Amino acid sequence: MQFDDLLTEQRNHRSTHIDRESTLEMVATINREDHRVARAVQKELPQIAAAIDAAYPKFDQGGRLIYIGAGTSGRLGVIDATELQPTYGLTAEQTFGLIAGGADALTHTVQSAEDSPELAHDDLAAVNLTAQDVVVASAASGQTPYTLAALDYAQKQGALGIGFSCIEGSPLAELADYPITPVVGPEIITGATLLKAGTAEKMVLNMLSTGIMVKSGKVYQNLMINVVPTNGKTFERAKKIIAEATQTSMIAAERALDRAGNNVPLAIVLIETKGTIAEAKSLLAATGGHVSQAVKLNDDQQ
Repeated sequence: MQFDDLLTEQRNHRSTHIDRESTLEMVATINREDHRVARAVQKELPQIAAAIDAAYPKFDQGGRLIYIGAGTSGRLGVIDATELQPTYGLTAEQTFGLIAGGADALTHTVQSAEDSPELAHDDLAAVNLTAQDVVVASAASGQTPYTLAALDYAQKQGALGIGFSCIEGSPLAELADYPITPVVGPEIITGATLLKAGTAEKMVLNMLSTGIMVKSGKVYQNLMINVVPTNGKTFERAKKIIAEATQTSMIAAERALDRAGNNVPLAIVLIETKGTIAEAKSLLAATGGHVSQAVKLNDDQQ
């Protein structure tokens, strides 16, 4: 299929008069199109869930979550990876994004980088990609050479390949182990895939990464428990998380955090199970650090 024939490049008949609309009418038009994005993503929920279920065991066992793409698609991947680090207490080695053209491409257009399969090979070879890793490759058109080559390289290394695109049956969708393809239709401004396609990608990446983190034990109830208390602000946040998770006082949370050596998950298990430090550590070790599973295991043993 020629690039100009792609659905993402066609004109949207619902926005052909946007240049003559009032400001309120204009934003209403954009908002109506955004509603279509949510419905398109909703249709992909089974595939998103399947991708999470395939990805989290690899991540949980030490694999890395790697995003790759060009232009807007690549930038959104870098953003998702970067935000995961402080949110879930991850290192830059556990999750990161690669973008065609490198760091300069985050703030500037790097001409021709997205057309280079060789650059994709070099970028993934440089990070020593392994079969334990998960690669999320994103391209609205589903046919960007850099992104296609990256996904092909990843699968040749045995890595799990998740492919995001907005075109059904695209080369990227055909190549991915888990294709996620919300068909958002023509853009409000013709060909501007930073709009609906970008919104769809952000929604999908949020679901993927949140799901992988939850399934990997980085969340207890709906609280992010891997905060590392390194200063007054994060120490107070850690105490609040413990208190809310265990329905106890801030004083009790502080005592547990102190006993646990500033380890938030350990402090939560300590309170929830009413056991000793050694017992709480044993429960976490037996469940791979999953607080929910550790608490359940303790309950089952009672």
